[in-house]
Amino acid sequence: MKAFIPAVLLSLVFPASASADPGDVVGKWIDPGGGQLVVSVYGEGAAEQVRQSGSRVQVVSRSRAELDGIVRRVGSVAAGPTGVTSWGIDPVSAQVVVRTVATASADVVARIRGFGEAVRVVVDASAPVQQAGEVRTGNPWWPGSESNCSVGFGATDSAGGKHFLTAGHCTNDVGQAAYGQSGQQNRVGTSNVGGSRSVNAREGDMGVVAVTEAGWGLSPSVNTWGGAAVTVSGFVEPVVGQSTCHSGNTSKWQCGRVTAVNQTINYGNVVVEGLATTTACSKGGDSGGGWLVGDKAVGLHSGGQSSCEPGGADNQSIFQPVGEALKKWGLTLVTGDPGGDTEAPSVPGNLRATGVTAASVALGWDAATDNVGVTGYDVYRGEEVVASAEGTSATVSGLAADTEYSFVVRARDAAGNRSGASAVITARTAKGDAGARTFSNGNAFAIWDFAVAVSPVRSTASGSAVVPVTVVVDAVHSCQEDLNINLVGPSGRYYSLQRAGGFECHAFPGSRTFTVRTGEQAGGNWTLRVGDNGPGDVGTLKSWSVTV
Repeated sequence: MKAFIPAVLLSLVFPASASADPGDVVGKWIDPGGGQLVVSVYGEGAAEQVRQSGSRVQVVSRSRAELDGIVRRVGSVAAGPTGVTSWGIDPVSAQVVVRTVATASADVVARIRGFGEAVRVVVDASAPVQQAGEVRTGNPWWPGSESNCSVGFGATDSAGGKHFLTAGHCTNDVGQAAYGQSGQQNRVGTSNVGGSRSVNAREGDMGVVAVTEAGWGLSPSVNTWGGAAVTVSGFVEPVVGQSTCHSGNTSKWQCGRVTAVNQTINYGNVVVEGLATTTACSKGGDSGGGWLVGDKAVGLHSGGQSSCEPGGADNQSIFQPVGEALKKWGLTLVTGDPGGDTEAPSVPGNLRATGVTAASVALGWDAATDNVGVTGYDVYRGEEVVASAEGTSATVSGLAADTEYSFVVRARDAAGNRSGASAVITARTAKGDAGARTFSNGNAFAIWDFAVAVSPVRSTASGSAVVPVTVVVDAVHSCQEDLNINLVGPSGRYYSLQRAGGFECHAFPGSRTFTVRTGEQAGGNWTLRVGDNGPGDVGTLKSWSVTV
C-alpha cells in the first residue's frame, strides 16, 4: 500500500475506467490548510474524471508537456556557473520556477525570462552548497580526514551485509575509510566500495558506506537531538506540501514543508536532477542526514543555503529521495516497530519451475508463515536477487537459451527479517527457435506518476511475426494496479498487455511475461509503453524484450 496517503484516496484518483491522457495531469500537492491531496490537471476532460473519483481538482492553464519542454529549455541555458541554482515545475501555479542568486548572469536570466509567463524567477540571497560535514540517523561520520557528514539511514543487502546511506558528495572517493569520530578514530567501515557505490551527478546525490568493523550495529532509531526518538518504519516518496523533518549533526533536528519535487539543482560544480526542496533550514555537516515524513524515511540531505536564521528567507534545504538509493543498490531499509519484531519467517517450501522459455524461467513455491506477516519473497541466483514478488510466483528473465540455472527463494517480513533459503531448484531454459527472434532494450526508464515510460526496440527480423508475440517486462513498481502496459507494433497499432485497476496495491513482481496475437510484420519498430495512472508511486522499467 502507498504509505503516506490513504490507500482508498490513491486508488480513486484515477479509477480503472479513467482514460485521461497522462499529459493532462500536471502534478499533485497537499493543501497545507486542510491536508487534502489536490491534483492539478490541464483541461476539463481530465478534471471531470478526477472530480468523479471524489478527489479535489485544480484546473491549470498549461499542460505537463508544455512545462516539461520549458524545463528542458531552461536546463539547456542554466547549467554551469551561471548563478541559476534550481529549476522545476510547481504544480500549484503550473509554472516552471527558476531560482537564482542576485549575481546570476544577466544574459542567462534574460533568456529564461524570455520564455514568458510560464516561468517564475525567484532571486535568493545565497546559493545552495553541498554540505560536508551505534550507526544512527543524524549522527556524524567522517570520510577519511575530511570534515564530517551525517548518517542517513541504515540498510542491509541481500546477504545480510550492513550499510548506511548518505550523500553522494560525501562518498565520492573510492574505498575511503569511514570513521565515527574525528581525527580518523573509531572506524565504522568503508565508503564507496569498488567505486560503484556513489553518485554525485545528474542521476542523484547518494552514496553507500559499508559497515564492516566489529561492534557497530544498525539502528532504526533517529537522533532528534533532545526530543523523543523516532523509529523508522518504512519509506515514502516526497509530495509537495508534506510536513517533513531532518536530522543532521550541525543544525540538529529541523522541520518544514516540501516545496517542490523532481527539481534540477545547479550547485555550480555539478547539476543534480530529481531532488526535492523544503522550507527547513540546514547547515554544513548535515549532508547525508535523514529526512522523514512522520516515521517514514523520505530523503538524504543534499544541500541548501546554509542558513538557520529565525524566519530567514534563505531557509531552503534540499534532499535526495531515499527510495531511489535503495532501489539503485538493491538495499533494504532498516526499520523497527513497537513490538521489536526479530522473528524471521519460515522457509518457503516446494520451490518448483512452472514453465520455461528460451530466455526465462517461471517459478512457484508454497507460502511461508510469520509471527506478524510475510510481506514478500526474493528469488536468488547465487548471491544476487534476480526477482521479487509479494505472492508465491515470479519469472526470472534475461537468461540464455539452453542453459541450466539454479535458484532459491527467501521470505521477508515488514521488519526486514529474512527466512533461510529454500531448497535449490535447477531448471534449463528452452533451446532457441530460429523462427522466434528476440529483440530487447536494456536501458532503464523511470516510471513517473501520471506519465508514460516509452521504450523502443528495433527488429531486423523478416517475414510475419510469430503467433503469439511474447513480451517479457522486467520492472520494479510499488503498485502494479496503477499501470497501463501497451505494446505498439510496427504498424502503429496498440495492443493492451495490462490495464490499470484495483483498490489495493501490490508490487510489480520483478518480471512478467505477456503474449499477444498481433498479425504484424516482424521487422520494424516495436515499442513498450508503461503508463502510471496513480499518485505516490515509485518505479523503473529496467528492461524488456519482444520475441517475434
